[in-house]
Amino acid sequence: MDHQDVELLAIGAGPANLALAVALEELDPDLAARALIVEQHDDVAWQRGMLLPWSQSQVSFLKDLVTLRNPRSNYSFVNYLHSIGRLDEFINLGSFTPYRLEISDYLAWVARSLQSVRVQHGRRVVGVEPCREDDGTVSQWLVRFADGGTVTCRTLVVGMGRDAHVPAEFASLPRERVIHSTEFTYRVAQLDPQAPHRIAVVGGAQSAAEMLWSAHQDFPNSTVTMVMRSIGLNGYESSKFTNELFYPSFVDTFNKAQPEAREQLLREMHRTNYSGLSPQTLDNLYRTMYLERLTGTERMAMITMAEIVDTRLDGDDVVLTLLDRKTGEKSELHCDVVLLGTGFDKRMPLLTRTLAESVGAEGFTVTRNYRMALPPSVTARVYLQGVNEATHGIADSLISVLAVRSGEIVADLRAGREESDVDSPAVPRQVSEMLTGTPQPA
Repeated sequence: MDHQDVELLAIGAGPANLALAVALEELDPDLAARALIVEQHDDVAWQRGMLLPWSQSQVSFLKDLVTLRNPRSNYSFVNYLHSIGRLDEFINLGSFTPYRLEISDYLAWVARSLQSVRVQHGRRVVGVEPCREDDGTVSQWLVRFADGGTVTCRTLVVGMGRDAHVPAEFASLPRERVIHSTEFTYRVAQLDPQAPHRIAVVGGAQSAAEMLWSAHQDFPNSTVTMVMRSIGLNGYESSKFTNELFYPSFVDTFNKAQPEAREQLLREMHRTNYSGLSPQTLDNLYRTMYLERLTGTERMAMITMAEIVDTRLDGDDVVLTLLDRKTGEKSELHCDVVLLGTGFDKRMPLLTRTLAESVGAEGFTVTRNYRMALPPSVTARVYLQGVNEATHGIADSLISVLAVRSGEIVADLRAGREESDVDSPAVPRQVSEMLTGTPQPA
């Protein structure tokens, strides 16, 4: 079996770990040469499940992987545009918010441009185990892959995002009838574009609205119905005063705040990211529904203040049982396929929870520098990126703080090396035995 031993292993070649790779190359070249990023897919893409050609980011291009940390970096979005000959055109566009496609291409360009940090594709992680020495100390992690290969590392960085949230009501439906937003673009492409589908979209935020619009445009003979708990679609909260809470410097303020203040901040900022829509999306949807009513060609509908309390198959129909929250009455919606804009599991990713349990740290916390607080017997390190909203604020899952956060993680890594022996220890005796085991899903 393939086995590698590295100093730092980062899981996921998304924006978080690519920003970290750039920070390593610019701030700690020695560690960069001993770092590896693994990605389960065969390429680098941003929000691949929602990589729609017309969708735009809601974040300024200046909040790329490096600029807020190092404006002179060769890995900036501006330098990417310059290198591919599109800087003039982007400037002429007059927009601070790039299309999602070009952000995705920027990330792939960064991955290709790295000088020291290696990126390996097609490596899906199925488990992480502690490597214990004779005295019980955990000095390394053993990471297993679906292809049977393994990697040992002293530092593990988890940057693969949260797990998709599929409500329990949909668990019993056949997989081919339920499509989560994380896999929307490539799974919806399997549907016949000319067939008269009845499509239900669950959710009331940006991802759900984009799936609604995309399905309406791409399936001209189909009906699309959005079902949401809220009273209607809302716009993003985007005042300049509120946006100051997305500054990287605000992470300190949030991290030091009292628990009650953190809860208020997260609650009031929910509409800035999770439950609001862009003005353009709102306008497109409303005008489309208005024109369809005007012309008598209604294919788009919305059901508000409704709870989906049950689902079942009735012959070839998917039947959603809706509870009207205004009247308490139940009704049924028949459809062929359900698109879920239900977001992500609020818990830490399963891989992270399993890792913590393996070293007796089920109720772990995260330090200000994004490191898991593990028992003293664990000298191997784990850093978490993009899942620390509860301790670092709502911006933790967004691009806004990537550049500065990656610099803080590198600083913490360097400080840790100064406190301990910089020489890599021998592989624990137990590792050779563990390598012969069968990979188990995390």
